[in-house]
Parts: sequence; structure tokens; C-alpha cells
Amino acid sequence: MSTFTTILQVILLILVVLTVFNIIIFVHELGHFWAAKWRGLQIDRFQIWFGKPIWSKTIRGVQYGLGWIPAGGFVALPQMAPMEALEGGEKHTHPLPAISPLDKIIVAFAGPLFSILLALVAAVIVWQVGKPADFIPSQKIGYVMPDSPAAKAGLLPGDTILEINGQPVNGFAGSLNSITERIVLSRGKQITYTVMRPGATVPVLLESGFETEKSHWYQRRGLRQIGIDTASPATVHSVMPHSPAADAGLGKGDRIVTMDGQPLYSLMQFSQYLKEQGWKTVRLGIETADGGKREVDLTPERPLRPEGTNPMVGIQWDFASEVDTRIVRPAPLTQVTDSLHMMWITITSVIAKDSNIGVDHLSGPVGIGTMMFSFLQMEDGWRRILAFMVLFNVNLAVLNMLPFPVLDGGHITLAILEKIFGRPVKAKPLEILQTICALLLISLMLFVTSKDIGDKFGRSSKKNQEIVFPE
Repeated sequence: MSTFTTILQVILLILVVLTVFNIIIFVHELGHFWAAKWRGLQIDRFQIWFGKPIWSKTIRGVQYGLGWIPAGGFVALPQMAPMEALEGGEKHTHPLPAISPLDKIIVAFAGPLFSILLALVAAVIVWQVGKPADFIPSQKIGYVMPDSPAAKAGLLPGDTILEINGQPVNGFAGSLNSITERIVLSRGKQITYTVMRPGATVPVLLESGFETEKSHWYQRRGLRQIGIDTASPATVHSVMPHSPAADAGLGKGDRIVTMDGQPLYSLMQFSQYLKEQGWKTVRLGIETADGGKREVDLTPERPLRPEGTNPMVGIQWDFASEVDTRIVRPAPLTQVTDSLHMMWITITSVIAKDSNIGVDHLSGPVGIGTMMFSFLQMEDGWRRILAFMVLFNVNLAVLNMLPFPVLDGGHITLAILEKIFGRPVKAKPLEILQTICALLLISLMLFVTSKDIGDKFGRSSKKNQEIVFPE
């Protein structure tokens, strides 16, 4: 692929990401716009993105525009609350007719409602076309990092984790009920595991601490981890001529199942074992592609170049992923309720004192855009984007319903208070309060965006530092 073609592809992917963002923002603001028209409110502006418009056009008294700051959008409704300081409009010289609290509630609620409706539309499409499962169903441990919390707790390769903190798990990663997510979202200083060990008749109860990957000040804090990886087959894809593997008679489709008589559960375990044995000869138990069994002796050899390279065995591994990428078709309401559940877990984890999840783990436009960009580069990327639109729109609806000034939930709260006390909040104090809250939200957005950018620099996995696959 030529450099020009690559650049063009990247530009097209970025345009797709921006288009998806704008559709999501437009539909949310369209809810406010249509509700305001229905209730007879004065509409000054309808703008996608913030800041001074780089394009605008006035139609029937409404200015439609595109701002220069690519984040969010708004419908300027002066009868809802004074927002000129934030939206850049001019104050009306003549007082506008007052509107009822019910009108304010309907208009404010319409934005989140339209976001949920867009989520349902995306969910229906996903239900019809499907999405990759992106799930690791195995509950078996394939590797335990030496000196890790898991190793100190007594977890072993081959153990099958049944429960974490008394809650059943359904796989290694890819769902809120999986092993990885249970560990990341765990509370307190200890994590308990209910484990079924090979040859045992009853489960074993173990307990460990955890560690977090070190990070710089400009990066997100590391998430909880205990130093385990999932079980996966060590299957040969091809063998280099005249290599140790070729001399041992290994061939395509052979699967290594034992090392010196010990069961092998993953490539990482194989690599670590060779390193621990000082790269000496090991006897491997092999299952062939046709179901046969045999044993071979394998001696890693250090290549002449580049100097300092670990010994190798000359195998190109078949990384047939343990990840289930089958196309699944969950029901629309299931998708929406799962997204709501994920949002609830996120919010409660952020505010919990005994959780390692914080505000710095949230994502801003850069992080979300980067995620969508990576989805589009994967197989079935368009399906992944559709599924992500369900989650994103649900999150947008929920966050906007929080009872903070500037947000839709804040407008609803103010309207309810106006109904209770029989008068609206005074305009000047409300404008000051909304400006303060807006500045706090902008600061939060800048903070999480700095983490989105910072995570791209400097962080490396401890696991990847210590484990080298002996090719």
C-alpha cells in the first residue's frame, strides 16, 4: 500500500469518526430543538460544536452554525435559562414571555430522550446485522507471573476461577462478569477467589492483594491486576528450516501440551519455563493435528545476530485467538439495559472510596475518537461502531440527566424547584452559577483529555517486559 493511499485511508477514517460524533450530537440537540418548537419557545441558535461559528446561516430567525471547538453542541433557548455568556449570543432587549416549568422540563428532557431513541435505533441495527462477541470465554488460568499477587496467593496455571468476591464469573475478559473486569472493579484491599484445581473434588478459596501498573503524572493511574493470563493453546503455525524446532521434528498443527511432564496451559507459561530452566533442553509432549501423540526434545539456541538476543526455538506460533469474535445478535433492549448497567457501575466505582477507578479513568473526545478510529481499523469495524453508538448514546443521556446546572438534568431540577416555590431562580445568580459549572465541566474535559493523550506515551506493560516468546 502506497504512502498516499495510507494517508487517504487515515483521512477517511477520521472523517467517519467525526461524522459519527456529529450524528450523535445533532440528534441530541434535535430533541431540544423540536421540543422547543412544539412548546412555542424562542429559538435563537442551533449549533454543533462550541465556540465562534466557522459557518452559520440564519433561516426563519434561527441561526444554524458549526463552531470551531469540536466538542458538543447546543440550542440557544433564552427562555430556559440565561446562557449568553456560554453560548456567545446577545441578550434580548425586550423581555420574552415566561414559559411554564412543564415546558422547561419537556424541552430539557427531549435531548436525553432522543439520545436513548438513537441508541435504540442503533441497537435494532446491531440486532439485525450482528456484532463481534469480543469475549474470552475461558475461566482457566494459563499463566501466573512470578512474585505477583496471584503467585503469592497460591493461584496456579490450570486453575479454573469460578467466583471472585463471591460473585460468579463467566469468562476471562469482555464482560462485566468476567475475571479481568471483576478484578479491576473490585473494592477494598483484598480479592477472594473460588478456584477449582485440576484433580480436586471441591473448590479452593484463595485471597490476594493486587498491584497497579506505575504511571507518570500525565497518565491515568494503573488499573488493578494480579498477574495472571488466560489459558491458550501453544500451536505451531510454521517452523524455520534448520532451527531447533525443525531438528526436533515439530511441524504445522503440532500442539505442545506438556513440558518435562508438566501440563502446558499457555505460550506465556512455555516462555517462562524455558527462561527458568536456563534455556536448557526440555522434553515436550506433542499432540499432532491428526490426534496423535509423541514426545520430542527441544533445545533453544541463541542467534548470532542481534547480540544479546534470548535463545530461540524457530517456531512461528499460531496465535489463533482465544477471543470469541463470532457475530452475535443481542436483543435491542438487552443492549440498552447492559449499557445502563455499565454506566451505573462506572459512576458508582468513580465515587466509591475503596475503588481504584477515578475521574482520570473517564474518556474525553480524544479518547473516544481514538477508540472509534481503532474500531474502524479492525475486522467488522463498522459493526463495532454501531455497537459503540448504543453505549455512547446511553452514556450521553445518563450524564446529561445528572442534576447539575448547564446539563439537562440541571434545567429539570430548576424547573421542579420553580414549580415548588412558585417563581424561577433569579437570572443573575443563575447565570453566575451556570458559568462556574460550565468552567468546571470544561476543566474536567481538559483533564480527561490530557489523560487520553498522556496514555499514548511512556507506559509499557510489566508482563510484556518480562516475557519474551521464544520464536
